[in-house]
Amino acid sequence: MKERHKTYIKINIVSLILVAVSFISLTFAWFGYTGLSSLSTEIDVKAWHIELTKNGDIVSNNISISFSELYPGMDTITEEITIKNLGDSTASVSYEIVSARILGDSKDNYIVDYTNVTSPYVEDKIAHEYPFKINVSLKDNIVYTGGDETTFVVSISWPMDSDNDELDTLWGSKANAFNIAEKEKLNADPSYQIRSSIQVSLKLSAEQYIEEDDALDVHYQFAKSLLYDIEEGKKCSSISSTCIKTYVIDEYNKVSDTTVTLLPDPLNTYTTSTFTDYSSAYNSLVSTWNVTTRELLVNDILNIISRDIIDTKLIRENLSDSIVGTINNSDRLTNELNKVISYNGYHKFSSVSFPFLKSANCFWTNTEYNTENAFAISKIDDSYSKLYGELKTNTCKIVPVIIAEKEKLNDNGL
Repeated sequence: MKERHKTYIKINIVSLILVAVSFISLTFAWFGYTGLSSLSTEIDVKAWHIELTKNGDIVSNNISISFSELYPGMDTITEEITIKNLGDSTASVSYEIVSARILGDSKDNYIVDYTNVTSPYVEDKIAHEYPFKINVSLKDNIVYTGGDETTFVVSISWPMDSDNDELDTLWGSKANAFNIAEKEKLNADPSYQIRSSIQVSLKLSAEQYIEEDDALDVHYQFAKSLLYDIEEGKKCSSISSTCIKTYVIDEYNKVSDTTVTLLPDPLNTYTTSTFTDYSSAYNSLVSTWNVTTRELLVNDILNIISRDIIDTKLIRENLSDSIVGTINNSDRLTNELNKVISYNGYHKFSSVSFPFLKSANCFWTNTEYNTENAFAISKIDDSYSKLYGELKTNTCKIVPVIIAEKEKLNDNGL
């Protein structure tokens, strides 16, 4: 374990967020946050100031935001909370789901116990197992001093035509029955508090960053760019034939991790090839690279673009566009790929959210789409790009993935 930073001041800020979703109305309740501090007597105390805002207004204690009906074909509802660090210590931000209740059936009631039911498990369920999709996302896990900020996002959607009318009808009927039952309880007992159809409780935390083994390595945060020498396996200072621009694509690279996964900038000059000749073209390209590499896979790209829970969508002909949502396990990723292939569709994503995937020319993944096509990435316009099936006989770039040794990266003095 690396040496821990001295704790000048440590404050845990916990916000309990209640997301109440009703088929009649939708309410977000953001409960207040409190903190306790412990100070080292050996050094000066640093200021700790984390500010939460929504639409420019400071969020404090109780905030209620009400929306109108939730129904198939509704516009996607999004809420964003900005978390800004105005203090003197770098902050680590995280969230976890505490519980979720979908109507009144016990099998759709999830309480996180960290053993049998985990936060990622519940997050996956509410994002994919129902016709309405509830997704949560945190842009960055680290906020530095000097006003640095990150964004916590909630999105709720319900496609008009998901090609599963039975599921839409089933949950519409369940919701109606639940609401009738709640009204009957109120009629029988005027003091009864009617429950919302759906309720999700989350915990949002901000605390002083401490560099320990399981902590996010701040040197290799997701999407961070760095210049990398493909002959020396080290950082470099200016772009050349061997010094290329790369981006970190690990979602959460830990301090204890010995390697970091880098994607070379697709705008770099690379070998082009048909997919049929992918292997030979790839081997020829990396034969002069004195570093560890592997092929780029569709899994890499889908894991990246699914982080955007608003603009990354599954596009299928004659069906409603559908937000992909949180993908945090291999089964869900496989299901998503099977879905896009079976409908002969593609994934559309924001080039603003993922500028390091933007390329005027297509570039391959080493993953087949079907017998005639393979997955590739290309831009649609200045705002959007796509992950789609490109004819194997067409020509696209070959972009390898680099597995870089952090020890070499950290020790070269740059």
